[in-house]
Amino acid sequence: MLRDVETLVQPRRIAVIGASSRNQSQGNIVIDNLTCRGFVGEILPVHPVATTIDGLPTIRSIDELPSGVDLAIASVPAHASAETAAALDAAGVASAIFFSAGFTALETDTFRSMAERLRMNVHGPNCMGLINCTDGIFLYPAKPTESLRTGPVSLIAQSGSAAISIINSAPFGFAKIVTVGSEFQLAADNYMQWFAKDSCTAVVGVILESIKRPAAFAEAARKLFSNGKSLVVLNVGRSRTGSAAARAHTGAMTSDADTYELFFRDHGIPVVDDYDELIASLQCLAAWGRQPGLGGLAIAGISGGQTALACDLAESAGVALASFDQLTVRNLQDVLPGISGSNPVDLGAVVGRETRDNEGGIDAILANPETVALALIQDSQASLNDRSLRYYLSVVAAYRRSAVKTTKPIVAISPSSQDLHPELLAAFESGGIPVIRGIREGLVGIRACYAGEVTPQKALAVSSPGPEIKALRAEITAQTGQLKPVQSAQLLRAYNIPVIASTIVQDATEAANRAAEVGFPLVVKVASRDIAHRSELGGVVTCIKDVVALGMAISDIEKNVREAAPEAVIDGYELQSYFDGDLEAVAGFVAVPPFGAKVVVGTGGTLVELTADRALGLAPLDLHEARRMILSTDLGKRLAGYRNLVPETDIDTLARLLVNLSRLAGDFGDIITECDLNPVLVGACKGDVMVVDALLIR
Repeated sequence: MLRDVETLVQPRRIAVIGASSRNQSQGNIVIDNLTCRGFVGEILPVHPVATTIDGLPTIRSIDELPSGVDLAIASVPAHASAETAAALDAAGVASAIFFSAGFTALETDTFRSMAERLRMNVHGPNCMGLINCTDGIFLYPAKPTESLRTGPVSLIAQSGSAAISIINSAPFGFAKIVTVGSEFQLAADNYMQWFAKDSCTAVVGVILESIKRPAAFAEAARKLFSNGKSLVVLNVGRSRTGSAAARAHTGAMTSDADTYELFFRDHGIPVVDDYDELIASLQCLAAWGRQPGLGGLAIAGISGGQTALACDLAESAGVALASFDQLTVRNLQDVLPGISGSNPVDLGAVVGRETRDNEGGIDAILANPETVALALIQDSQASLNDRSLRYYLSVVAAYRRSAVKTTKPIVAISPSSQDLHPELLAAFESGGIPVIRGIREGLVGIRACYAGEVTPQKALAVSSPGPEIKALRAEITAQTGQLKPVQSAQLLRAYNIPVIASTIVQDATEAANRAAEVGFPLVVKVASRDIAHRSELGGVVTCIKDVVALGMAISDIEKNVREAAPEAVIDGYELQSYFDGDLEAVAGFVAVPPFGAKVVVGTGGTLVELTADRALGLAPLDLHEARRMILSTDLGKRLAGYRNLVPETDIDTLARLLVNLSRLAGDFGDIITECDLNPVLVGACKGDVMVVDALLIR
């Protein structure tokens, strides 16, 4: 359900529940914040006894509120929140903000489930409300910093303290500041949708710990981008901890962090790692907005050491550097004699300061076809002595003259985090050049302007599953744990994924009688509901050529399993056809609600986790994305004929396997948590593929 937050951002009639006639409660602070800033609407304190609160006449109960109340500020304890929300909804209140925290598990479940059913918008709880700086509406239960000013940036944070940190540190002004808290109903995407049409918002920053509605978040991002606005996200809690309970290799090879990275990448949303990077990115986006992601960054400054360091940090920050064509090199050497003419440009390396033409050099850099932006590394610290300051001001004057002649983004970067000198800051800003503190922060800020293309929303094709798939789904739904080999093979084949021919036998005698069903040579593996990775326990013997060798292999497997896993139940032995592949790949998926499923491909075999060679993509995949994933891995490099280790091999069959696997993941990801196809054998040249071992977990 798409909820409009207009009555939260721009309310005209506000009820306040929980304000005190004697003490300074959160409700009283909100009233004070509103009245001090000249709120022109109506404030209606609700109190059962007091006739006035903070000079305003009261209403005795929620059910006596007049019609047309846009917003209620609910400053009530956690245990009273659900009851208060129900009463406000019954009174026809459009929206309510709940500040309360400290909910028990039962109170959380009760309030959250109720909030989803209410007609009323519910903001919070466990939040610090919101501030509409543009209109002076401070729905905020604390006194904001005096440095807060109006500007083009809107901020959404799940954490109130995170928002306070950004407010206290930002060198720019804000349009709106929203702390969404625990998001029992409204979430960041609701406000992003509203900001997409807000003429006062040019760029949106989001600090989040989780996304509860990925499709709605992606749609809101697209709406922002299509309306010419920018977005940057700080995703907190991205430590790379894989699931300790993962049974499949694919589960152990990924983490929640991967899922968010894939989601943001797929939707062209820039991501930062900390508050300083977020501030720098918001600053750059406020100045330059979202830019086409083609070409590279040029770096220049009067210190060769600082520009060289910036290049090092650019590589680690994932910022591509521009190459200079021959014309640019000649032009630079003409106006800056003695320099190499390559990127980065050391303006201080010129032979004779009197011959240096900084303006001409910057003009030449900006004229270079591959230059999409310019970073100027310039000491701008507040502690500069007067002589250095005067010299640097003359340098900045040249930069400023160049800036007025170009539409390409120019960002000045002071190399440390120290406060900036006000004269240098004013000099840069008068030329439309933002100044960022810290080299890495500045580079990440520039990177945020070039986050990539916005891709259409992914959606699985709507199809009606056939009788076989319906029957398999019903069968799998009714069980838990590891799927039987026969079930796994049936399910994979239903999605056109090639699986090696196999059969299950109970003992060596049955194996001898049925070996002809798969034919020699063959492979025998233990079949056990308790064993996920059979080769690790000595539960696999390959290239068996006759019945005698088959009997010996089964005896050895039984002995190995009894010694390594005495508690494991041996359900039988799986006989498989022998497939002579040249390379071992791993493919699989992990269910990652609410994002769907995450598909994995890479180098397979017994060392799959040790090599950790993998590429990831969110289902569904198309053939182009599947190819890109394969080619990004070491497996892909070998398939391309790396050093003639393997002949150049067609990857399309493996790519189609991934596409089909992503369809399976989309259809069954709600009941199958992990799927591990390892190894998938790949034949050289033609690229034929065959799944020889499959582990699927209900």
